[in-house]
Amino acid sequence: MTPATSWLRRALALAALAAAGVAVVALVAGLPAGDRGHGARAQAPPPPPPELPRGGRRILPHFRVVAFYGAPQDVELGALGVGTPAQVARRLERVALPYRRLGRPVLPAMELLSVIANGDAGADGLYSMRQAPAVIRGYLKAARRAKALLILDIQPGRRGFWAEALALRRWLREPDVSLALDPEWDTPGAVPGQVIGSVDAREVNAISYWLDGLVRRLRLPQKLLLVHRFTEGMIRGRLKPREHVAVTVNVDGFGHRAIKRAKYEHFAHAHGGLYDGFKLFFKEDTDIFKPRDVGRLHPRPDVVVYE
Repeated sequence: MTPATSWLRRALALAALAAAGVAVVALVAGLPAGDRGHGARAQAPPPPPPELPRGGRRILPHFRVVAFYGAPQDVELGALGVGTPAQVARRLERVALPYRRLGRPVLPAMELLSVIANGDAGADGLYSMRQAPAVIRGYLKAARRAKALLILDIQPGRRGFWAEALALRRWLREPDVSLALDPEWDTPGAVPGQVIGSVDAREVNAISYWLDGLVRRLRLPQKLLLVHRFTEGMIRGRLKPREHVAVTVNVDGFGHRAIKRAKYEHFAHAHGGLYDGFKLFFKEDTDIFKPRDVGRLHPRPDVVVYE
């Protein structure tokens, strides 16, 4: 075999090998993605993050929240306990409807007392009782049928807000469940109802920080954190805003219109990243504010709660 013949055969062999490689690449490229690469399956796209009951992922400032407050144990605890959860949901919808005229879509909410303070120490000596999981589940089911939020309120007595917030973790992992703190009933070393309680802002800030992390980790919609207040010393220190938690001071207390207006405007936060709530009492308020009257408050409340 001459050198020229040997060179020619090598050239032809290399050309055939290259052509085969091109054919394999073309064949693989033409296969569905799931059939390529040793039968490896394509990664399914992650599910979309959950939304709020009436759409979107931010509660405030997009919506105006209108809530009923209370518990089924006693109608004196508030409007939420008057009737079955389904009946409450229908009444809440009727009360919330006129607030659409104030310029935002309305998001109804049920603020359920998940920890109820009382004057009896109880077997554990903590002057409060936890709501049964079945009760919380029933209100969450009714809230979902009504496309409403469920807000779990804590009246801790001697339990402490931090421990009770952690105890509600299973519910707060849900996209439509938020939290409320009632400092009036935070009474370590005293009996609820005999003194007006208070909370250190550092404890509230720790809870809002924890909630913010929970939202980020689980890709949840924004949470609402309501903190009730009607005296200067009820919140000691400065509350911090959070990116994924709408920290809202809900101005509490009943009485004459002028007193309620002055108290609200004193505690309201027109700036600073916090939101504003206003509480109304069906029984105790004198000439209760109508939605149009609430709309004349400055700043206009982000959250309106009825007891």
